[in-house]
Amino acid sequence: MNSNAPKRSLLGIFVLCWLGLLADGYDLYVYGATLPGLIGTPPFNVTPAAAGAVGSLALVGMLLGSLIVGTLTDRLGRRRIFVSALALFSLAMLACAVAPTWELFAVFRFIACFGVGGLLPTAVAITNEFAPPGKKSLVLGAVLTGPATGTVVASLTSLALLESSGFRPVYAIGAGGLLLVPFAWFLLPESPSFLRTQLRNAEADRIEAAYGLPRTPEAPASSVRISPTRALFANGTARTTALLWAITVLSLLTIFGVSTWLPQIMRTAGYGVVGTVLASVASQKFGPRPLVIVGFVSAAVALLLMSVNPPAAIMTVLAAVAGFGGLGTQNMINDYIAQFYPAATRATGLGWALAVGRIGAIAGPTYGALLVGFGGGVPAAAMAFAAPALVGAVLMLALRSKTTKQAHVARDAELVS
Repeated sequence: MNSNAPKRSLLGIFVLCWLGLLADGYDLYVYGATLPGLIGTPPFNVTPAAAGAVGSLALVGMLLGSLIVGTLTDRLGRRRIFVSALALFSLAMLACAVAPTWELFAVFRFIACFGVGGLLPTAVAITNEFAPPGKKSLVLGAVLTGPATGTVVASLTSLALLESSGFRPVYAIGAGGLLLVPFAWFLLPESPSFLRTQLRNAEADRIEAAYGLPRTPEAPASSVRISPTRALFANGTARTTALLWAITVLSLLTIFGVSTWLPQIMRTAGYGVVGTVLASVASQKFGPRPLVIVGFVSAAVALLLMSVNPPAAIMTVLAAVAGFGGLGTQNMINDYIAQFYPAATRATGLGWALAVGRIGAIAGPTYGALLVGFGGGVPAAAMAFAAPALVGAVLMLALRSKTTKQAHVARDAELVS
């Protein structure tokens, strides 16, 4: 443990990550919020089918962003990728605001979502590494309220501007992330664990001393090392990696499915912020695993009760519980993944899990559509989405509660840059 008192505040790092994720959440949700100003209105006069195709294309962009950028983070460094992803989706949002044709708008939207998908694993990796050892879940939970806050800001901005000014200023505001780029470039430190994989140990020592961090182990130059991606399946981690991928698929299937077919949940999106904070406090004491299980089960129970069409007041409460069980649970899954993988593969592990999980996000609306199309209606969709939530709880129960520190140290020593 580094015994020196920290010379620099950690708060600036966490605020930058939170603001980056707020911009990330804004830019992700703004498309759905501005659809009323795109479908059937000038200048594009978009059809619902074309709008849906671009929405699906955006999810593919997020899948690729999580996969490619998350992996590059562990190869090229956290700071460089954080700044690049932030600049990429902010510039793409500005391009969406001035796009002269629908085809160009679709291209810029795909690029924006590629950057959006890449920022989350990088921000989580940075936050987890710099958070104090006894407060990692608490700090990460607070930072992960950024996307949900961005969702609320996008909704309010769209309500205020869309009808009077059209979609363009709403997207232009989404380019505000560019204001963070110089601050992130000059103020965000590089990951000490990444620097050690580059054998830049003196730099890592200086950063750890400056921020009062525990000293990370050095990666011996003579060791036999493997890539971060291969490391996800090395040293007995293959089973857990596969389970985490399946759990993330089920979580995102539930989130995107219920947000499409049960709009009451979207109206209670603000509860996701509160739920994430409360869950992170509990997670700091009990660990993220039991919170994920509780979240899945609470979402399943709430959805089952919603399927019987209770009175409006009860429906609102159930929607809030289901919303927490969706967004809050995914944030706790992110917390679990960040704590499971060692620092040198953390962004890769989270990036791959979120990339595979996007398959669930893409399938969720279609899964609900099939059930509604068969005449079951919204109650049947609510019951159907309770099923993947329950399966997710069962799979989470199959995971061990933590990975030993010794295993992390052993794997850190095996990784390439």
